[in-house]
Amino acid sequence: MKTTPTRISSRRDLGTLCAAWRRPRAVLWTAAGVVTLGFLVALEIAARHYGVRGPITNQAREVVFGPRSGPLLYAGLALTMVVLTWRQRLVAAGAAIGIDVVFLLVRWAVGAEPNFGNGALWVVLGCAVLAVTRRTGSERTLLLKGTGLGLLLVAGHKTGDTWLLITSETRKTVLDPYVATADQALGNPSWLVGRFVEATEPVGGHVLHLVYGQLPLAAALVGLYQLRHVAAERRFPSHHLVRTFLVIGLLGPAVYMIFPVVGPVFAYGAEGGQWAVANLWPGTPPPTGAPHAIPFDDVTPRNCMPSLHTAWATTLFIHSRKGSRPMRYAGTFWLVATLTATLGFGYHYGADLVAGVVFALTVEAAMRAFARGWDRGAVRLVVHGTTVFAVLLVSYRYLPVEMAEHPWAAGPLLVLALASVILGYVRTTGRWDSVAGAVRQPEPSRPAEPQPELV
Repeated sequence: MKTTPTRISSRRDLGTLCAAWRRPRAVLWTAAGVVTLGFLVALEIAARHYGVRGPITNQAREVVFGPRSGPLLYAGLALTMVVLTWRQRLVAAGAAIGIDVVFLLVRWAVGAEPNFGNGALWVVLGCAVLAVTRRTGSERTLLLKGTGLGLLLVAGHKTGDTWLLITSETRKTVLDPYVATADQALGNPSWLVGRFVEATEPVGGHVLHLVYGQLPLAAALVGLYQLRHVAAERRFPSHHLVRTFLVIGLLGPAVYMIFPVVGPVFAYGAEGGQWAVANLWPGTPPPTGAPHAIPFDDVTPRNCMPSLHTAWATTLFIHSRKGSRPMRYAGTFWLVATLTATLGFGYHYGADLVAGVVFALTVEAAMRAFARGWDRGAVRLVVHGTTVFAVLLVSYRYLPVEMAEHPWAAGPLLVLALASVILGYVRTTGRWDSVAGAVRQPEPSRPAEPQPELV
């Protein structure tokens, strides 16, 4: 008699679990997880083909061996801790630091490099184990989301490194002459800004190098600000900066394979060495003529088209708009400084920046639509952004000479194409925000109707 309720309860729990997995969002997230795992496995196999370790192996090795980037691992731990209470955060941070101290002492004893970050990875993995073994229901889901977010941040960085290796190994020629020719329609902005940065040395260069290199830190701060209420509300917001950052880092390198470009400081500057067309950047504009693909070394990443630093800085700027006033100022500064650095250091052409902004707005619109639900405006915006991005790539590849010969027409057209995507994004998301604000606004309370007196 006592076993019957237990058996029925188990069946009901199993049925509830199966019903939950049949929900569209659960199925979608499961499919996304399977695709991500397959993608990481494919990258691992491709990296092994070229004689190096892939992203899965590199991340697994950092459980014991010296991490390549300790700050990145602690940034992943910080994202994981947004689901913890303050007491749990102090315990997690203390455990991570304690484990790192032990690793540092061992490395010091054996004469190894004093790298750190293993403790942060151990704590993140420990949270995942704790979620599976000691949590149930929504608490387990929340903790798994936090650990997944932290691990994805680290895996995304290692995936990008593998992508860059594959681009340099598989794309023996680059298309810089095509982009440099098309860039003449914009007035060769990389050459102009490059001379400006040289004129402001050493102060200007140091500041821009700091901003350019610390973009992930700025993004982490904005992301943590957006996720500051997760522990109290016990749920993640429907959309935040980290999601878009990860998707941009996942999709962007795929375009590198289609349009390999190394940048003016390598193709036309001293950094390119014997592989450079000539030592022209930033003093002498590139020559005008029939462009052709040029061979390049197998070390320099082909990571210019589109400019992902521009895409990430654009996304950071967008998400900082809803923060405090200092955060809005910081987001604006980081965007302007990042654009100046990408051009002024010769890492990108102006055409890369235009493509990067269009790419960022399109991905951001798709991520917001995924969070709130697709409608006609969302579909129109994403299709328009994708079309403009494709037209830009085709124009840079097949119409660069015409663009250089008619800058009075090609330059304004590029600016108009960019402006159309920006305007479409502002209008569509503005309408979404107004609708969301109307839904959240409480209805005014009606005055209570007078009750008849009891006699």
